[in-house]
Amino acid sequence: MGSILFSRLRLRELDLSNRIVVSPMCQYAAAGGSANDWHIMHLGSFAVSNPGLVITEATAVEPVGRISPNCLGLYSEENERALARIAAFFRTYGGEAKLGVQLAHAGRKSSVPPSFSVRRALTEEEGAWIPICPSDYEDGIYARPKVMDEQCIKEVQESWRKATLRADRAGVNLIELHFAHGYLVHEFLSPLINKRTDSYGGTLENRMRFALEVFEICRAVWPEQKPMGVRISATDSVPGGWDVDDSVVLSRRLKALGCDYVCASSGGISGAQNIVIGPGYQVPFAERIRREADIVAIAVGLITEARQAEAILQEGRADLIALGRRMLFNPRWAWHAAIELGEVLPYQERYRRANPLMGAGLKFVDTPEYRRALESIRTAEAQATHRSSRP
Repeated sequence: MGSILFSRLRLRELDLSNRIVVSPMCQYAAAGGSANDWHIMHLGSFAVSNPGLVITEATAVEPVGRISPNCLGLYSEENERALARIAAFFRTYGGEAKLGVQLAHAGRKSSVPPSFSVRRALTEEEGAWIPICPSDYEDGIYARPKVMDEQCIKEVQESWRKATLRADRAGVNLIELHFAHGYLVHEFLSPLINKRTDSYGGTLENRMRFALEVFEICRAVWPEQKPMGVRISATDSVPGGWDVDDSVVLSRRLKALGCDYVCASSGGISGAQNIVIGPGYQVPFAERIRREADIVAIAVGLITEARQAEAILQEGRADLIALGRRMLFNPRWAWHAAIELGEVLPYQERYRRANPLMGAGLKFVDTPEYRRALESIRTAEAQATHRSSRP
């Protein structure tokens, strides 16, 4: 039986060639929210290595939703054209790799320099703006935010809707909504930040309202055949904060609205968080959400090795594996993982000579690795053309 990591998975009408996902990773290289040559290089280097899915960094739905002045956005025609250029690269050179965009709003954690600088509020000379937040909040790091009234809520939700339309026109295959890491939607979800007394605060139902409305608004204008997922912080890792029980409830509600997957990350809301980091430390969150909400789950968080990723899938703990910093360290991770697991992964024509399973005549060499890979493929093809969406 072939590996699950290199089996196909279908989300609506999007056919992923394998279960490897390149996580969103902020690059702080944009100008006016628009992608440029750096983003073509950054995302394109992953695409030519044939992961199943590559997702852009957090892409702001309005200018004040950017983390920094150098973050991607999707709120103007220029932003849309720049994203369309990346989508065109994927169609032309990306093989079977699909492109997703992560739509986001940084909320109170905006108007700061890039993360490789000291995290502090921007000065007026640096182009600072006033962040927005569901409630008043000061922590000595970020600028004091404007509290959102209901008109502001509706305006921000409209920005999410417009960005979704732009993503479709740009030719993106998938949208992921960023509800994690202490940014705007997470701020509504977490009782550590959300102190509202209206219909958007207080009870779990009320704190979920903004997230569910944003999802429903975006899903309504996103083509039916294209998948839409969500990244959440499964727990704040702070007593009295958002927790995994809440995440299961939210995931069930999102699935009922047409959500196709949940990527289970954690933290980001408070400096008081207590997260014990180790290999696969967030996998239990994905496992529980997958099991209890009955939704496709993406595992993320210090998953670095091919056999580690395969074991997570074989044990039924997740459906897809997302890698971030490991992909920065090794953009050819998918190639190496395929060889280690005995699979044959297609290479781009111009890179075919790099495949160690091929000889100088560009034919596969009869090695133990090749025989193992070939047998895996034959077995998998004999069982089914496509695997089901759940291993």
